[in-house]
Amino acid sequence: MSSNTPLTKERVLVIAPGRGCYNKEELGYLKRLHADKAEFIAGIDAFRRHEGQKSIAELDAMDKYSFKLHTPGENASALIYACAMADFMDIDRDRFEIVAVTGNSMGWYIALACAGALDEEGAIGVINTMGSMMQDGLIGGQLIYPEMDDNWHTSPAATQMLDALLDEAEATEGCALYTSIHLGGFRVLAGNEAGLKLAEERLPKIDERYPMRLYNHGAFHSPLLTEVSVKGKSLLPKSLFKAPKVPMVDGRGAIWTQYSTDTEKLWDYTLGHQVTEPYDFTKAVQVAVKEFAPDRVMILGPGTTLGGAVAQSLIGCNWFGWHSKADFSAAQKQSCPMVALGMDSQRTLAVKKRQ
Repeated sequence: MSSNTPLTKERVLVIAPGRGCYNKEELGYLKRLHADKAEFIAGIDAFRRHEGQKSIAELDAMDKYSFKLHTPGENASALIYACAMADFMDIDRDRFEIVAVTGNSMGWYIALACAGALDEEGAIGVINTMGSMMQDGLIGGQLIYPEMDDNWHTSPAATQMLDALLDEAEATEGCALYTSIHLGGFRVLAGNEAGLKLAEERLPKIDERYPMRLYNHGAFHSPLLTEVSVKGKSLLPKSLFKAPKVPMVDGRGAIWTQYSTDTEKLWDYTLGHQVTEPYDFTKAVQVAVKEFAPDRVMILGPGTTLGGAVAQSLIGCNWFGWHSKADFSAAQKQSCPMVALGMDSQRTLAVKKRQ
C-alpha cells in the first residue's frame, strides 16, 4: 500500500447507463479515454465479427457521428457497454470500495457485467443478442415526459395525468401504451404507434421538447416485447449467469447478493420481467443508497444524460440531505458526492491518476 492510499476507502454505489447516452459528443470515447484496453475491446469485436457486425473500435473511431450507424440497438448496445465497462475498470480501487451496482434499463445488463454475474464473454453475448433483437424492424417505440416540478419534486398532477392517459389508451381500441421506466423526475412510456400518437395529442407541450420520442428505441419494458423475451430465453442459456461478486439492485428494487443469488431466477428476471414489465430506476437508486449507505454515487459514461434522473431519485429520498434541485447544485459545487465519469471535470475524482 502506497503512502498516499487512504486507510478508509469511500463507499461507492456505481450506476450504469442505458441506451441513448452515446451521442455526437461521445464519438471517440473509447479511443480518447480507453486506448489502454485494446484487449477488452478486441474481445467484443471478435464476437461481433462472428455475428457479421461492424466493429465498435471502427464505429467509435469514425470522423462523423451517424444516426443510421450509431443509434440502432445492434451497434449502440455494444458501444455503450464497452465505454461503461471500461470506465468501471478505471475506478480507483485503492480509494473506493464498490458496495453495490445498479443500472438504468440496458444498464442492468452492464451492472451484471460489473458485478461479475456475467463474465466478459457472457456479457457481450447477452448485450449484443438483446440489443440486436430489433435489427429487422423496431417493435413499437418510447417517449419521455416530465413528472416533476421546477424543484425536482414529483408533481402529483403530472402523475395523475399520465395515469389517466394510460387508462384512456387501455380503453381505446388499437392503442397500446404502458409505463416503461420510472426515471427520476421523468416517466418513459412505451407503446405502439397509435398509443404514442395518443400520448402526443393528450400531453401538454413543455419547453417545445416534451413529449419527446426517443429515436431508434423500441417499446422496452412492456408487454409488446413478450416475443423478444421468449426469443432471448431460447438463445441465452442459464449457464451464462453466475452469483455476483458485488451486490446488485434490479429494476424492481430487489437485491441480488453473492450469498443469496439463485442464478436460474437471475436469468429468468433478466430475460423475463426486466424485458416485459416496467423498470423502476428511481426505486433501484433509492433502495441501493438506503441499503448500502454509499459516501458517493458514481455514474459510468459514456455521456451525462443519466445525471439528472439519479439526482432526482436521490432528492426523492433526501439522500445526502438533498431536498431540492438547489441543494443538489450546491453540494455538487462543494464536494461532488455524485460523480459522472462521462464528464471530464468529474472523471478525475474517480479514476487513478495515470503515471
